[in-house]
Amino acid sequence: MKTLVDHLAQYAAYHRDRRNIFSHFIGIPMIVLSIAVLLARPALGFGLSPALLLALAAALFYLRLDLRFGVAMTALLALTVWGAAQLAAGTTAAWLGWGVGLFVVGWIIQFVGHYYEGRKPAFVDDLSGLIVGPLFVLAELAFLLGLRGDVQREV
Repeated sequence: MKTLVDHLAQYAAYHRDRRNIFSHFIGIPMIVLSIAVLLARPALGFGLSPALLLALAAALFYLRLDLRFGVAMTALLALTVWGAAQLAAGTTAAWLGWGVGLFVVGWIIQFVGHYYEGRKPAFVDDLSGLIVGPLFVLAELAFLLGLRGDVQREV
């Protein structure tokens, strides 16, 4: 299994332009929330939904890579699943409007960022970029705040 640094370094190779990185701070959370909203229905009983199951699988992936980032990602995913459940509890039109709307706008923002980058998104070459993207956003935020310098130096 690749290490945290392996994943972040590979993803960072596609993300050098600051405008592209900034677009990820907006677009990726929108996409993650949209997927959670769309998967919040149907409820499977016992408080389970496809959104919760996917979030649990992602949380395990992040926790195996790095405990500190994993705990932070797990907390963010929990908030996302909770928020998605609130949005999905409305009418079908509202549920689809939020889910599809966030998804489309989030991807538009991503592609605008990659236009500035002059390079295709990382997931085009390696699908793991789809799960590494949210972690990349958290890592970049941590680096901007002066946290996890050890990881930043290795990436």
